[in-house]
Amino acid sequence: MPYQDLVLGHRFGVFFFIGGVVPNPLDIRFKRVSGLSGTINTIDLREGGQNTYTHKLPDGISHDNLVLERGMVVGSPLNVEVNVALSLYAMTPSNVMITLFNESSIPIGAWLCIKAFPVRWSTSDLDASEGSVVIDTFELAYTRLQVLRI
Repeated sequence: MPYQDLVLGHRFGVFFFIGGVVPNPLDIRFKRVSGLSGTINTIDLREGGQNTYTHKLPDGISHDNLVLERGMVVGSPLNVEVNVALSLYAMTPSNVMITLFNESSIPIGAWLCIKAFPVRWSTSDLDASEGSVVIDTFELAYTRLQVLRI
């Protein structure tokens, strides 16, 4: 497979749709995104008298939490939403689309996390002996994942 056919994972944007529709133009740049996965859960069904195997039956779909990392940002709507969720226990689910771009900035794929809401926030350690960037980590639970390939 030639190198130019490989999809690189360093050109991406994260788009929050407030209320599921209105895009948030400020919170789009992140250092890292993880947790884009889905699993079909199964249950085992034993058949009476059959000891050599069990039947596997589907039992719903589960997803890992979406984890977003970025340098600390002041004045961000996402920061406000996370603060409200963690301070007042008030969640406002929104849709989040992670879009992957090619070298010409053309979208080539996306993942749509439906009804996402914050469940965890953390910041990197503060250390006076280092001059490193402060990294905020946001963890979002979501209802459903729609994989979009263009």
